[in-house]
Amino acid sequence: MSKPAEIYKRLNDSLSPTTIDVRNDSAQHGGHAGDDGSGESHFHVTLRSPAFEGKTRIARHRMVHQALGADLVASIHALSLDLDV
Repeated sequence: MSKPAEIYKRLNDSLSPTTIDVRNDSAQHGGHAGDDGSGESHFHVTLRSPAFEGKTRIARHRMVHQALGADLVASIHALSLDLDV
């Protein structure tokens, strides 16, 4: 399974989002630090979930990282997050 598909699946399964978009921005960073040549190193996630209600920005980011799991997070060089209720 590709990393974008894995990111989508793990977030969808864990946070029951109303909106989720996973964008692979790796091509924009080719040759830069963190580019491992796989084409799957830089991502942007837009996620809306009722699970974020009343949570701080930091708490929301932690929830996403926990949902993704340490193994997947460790394999991503850059992860930009746009999170809201």
